[in-house]
This record gives sequence, C-alpha cells and structure tokens, in this order.
Amino acid sequence: MKSRHVLMLSLLLPVLAACGPKPADTTATATDATAPDITEDAATPAAEPADADASPDAATPATDADAAAPADATAAGDNPIVPPEGPAPVPGVDYVEIPNGQPYAPLNGQIEVVEVFGYVCPACARFAPEMSAWKKKQPADVRVTYVPVVFGPTWEPYAKAFYAAEAKGLIDRTHDDVFSAIHLQRTLPGEGKPPADAATLAKFYAGYGVSAQEFTSLVNSFGTNAKISRGMQFAQRSGVEGTPTLVINGKYRVTGGRTYPDMLRIADHLIAQERAQR
Repeated sequence: MKSRHVLMLSLLLPVLAACGPKPADTTATATDATAPDITEDAATPAAEPADADASPDAATPATDADAAAPADATAAGDNPIVPPEGPAPVPGVDYVEIPNGQPYAPLNGQIEVVEVFGYVCPACARFAPEMSAWKKKQPADVRVTYVPVVFGPTWEPYAKAFYAAEAKGLIDRTHDDVFSAIHLQRTLPGEGKPPADAATLAKFYAGYGVSAQEFTSLVNSFGTNAKISRGMQFAQRSGVEGTPTLVINGKYRVTGGRTYPDMLRIADHLIAQERAQR
C-alpha cells in the first residue's frame, strides 16, 4: 500500500511548482520571533511533468569513522559514487552561490544536501517520491537532511511533529506516509483547513509505536521550538523563498531544472564539484 501511495504522489498535479508563505499567514508560537520574511516561489523552478531538524539518519553529524571514509566508500545500500549525468549546471541559471553560506550542521567530512520542505506543500508531496528514491542511491559521503519550514499556521504543527518523530527515530518510517495522509488519503488536514491539532497528530504517530502522551510532550518541548527556529534561520540565510528547495553544503541553492529529476541532476553535479574541491 505504501508503494502505491508513493506512485500516486508522483503523478499528482503535473506542474513543477513551489509552495511559499501566504501574505496573510502568521505563525502563532515562539517561532514568530525568528521566522524570516520569506516571499513566495522565487527560489524554485517553474515547470515539471509530475509534481520533507532533519531525519535521524541524515541530520546526525557523521562519526569520525564516517569522516575518514575513503572517497569510494559505499553507504548502507552499497551505493558507489557515480559520476553525474547531463550537462554541467550554469551558475546564476541552475544554481546560485549563497553569500557567506553555512551548512545546516557540521559536515564532518561529508557533503550535505538539505531539502527545505513543508508537509502541507503540494509541490513537496510531488517531489517526495523523487527525493526518496534519489536519497537511497547516495554514497556514504553524502548526507541528506530534511529541514521543515513554517510558512503559516497550517505548516507549524507538522514541523513540530517532524522534530518529535525525529526524536523517536521515526522519520524513515513516517516521512512519506505523512505526505500520503495529507495529500492522498486526506486523513490529515492540509492547507485551507484548520491546522492539525496535537491530538490528531499524536493519534497518527501512535500508529508507529510512540505513546500519544510522549509524542505530545515532544511536540510542545522547548527543543522542538528551538529546532524550528534554527530551520527558519537556515532558510533565511540560504535565500529560500519557496519549497521544495535544495541547498548543497550551505553554499549552493538549486534554482534551475525543468523537472524534479533535473533538479536532482543539478544537485549531483554540485555534489561532485564539492567532492572534487575537497
């Protein structure tokens, strides 16, 4: 059933689009103090055939052993480093260099790829199957990190739920399922609906083995609010104006690509560029 949901997500709304904050949206918690003034859609490409602090396996800084891994090291799936395909990306067209850019987390010998996303964003839902498949192919020197942002009241509960799920080591199991529940099954509210309440989200995540009481406590924790603020600050200094957006090593923001696979092709080239410089 899960694979069916992933396939259906990849077929939704055949236009490459981006999601961004609505002018009238305001967030209602401590994130207000740090949320940047981000305008809509300018950072993400504009045409596509078919339309998520990071996941635990991605956001955790690499160990010393990871940092010392040779260039031809393979990841858990024995994924070799494959040279990128297609033409080299053009600066200022396919990507921009971020002035004084900084990675989201210490690199520790790895190359960081951040996807700035939101669960209620339809474009992110369309991108999710592509990103998930691409992530599985990455070698050990590439760290994929999901960073949720808050572009309005409907976005905020899901960003909090992401970090609560991360704290319980659930992101690999829940990430695609949250997109499916919002955009396919309609069992969780999306944009245009009242924001998801804590009880609704706790009930959903209880299906993955975490108690509702513990999950609600994590959602409302100081640590969760701090991570949301950190993610918004990263998005601001990286020039993110819409979701999904890819940021490589905090240095490059992907702005081109006619399709989502083409966005990932550009990312492949930027990863190879960083690897060569390293």
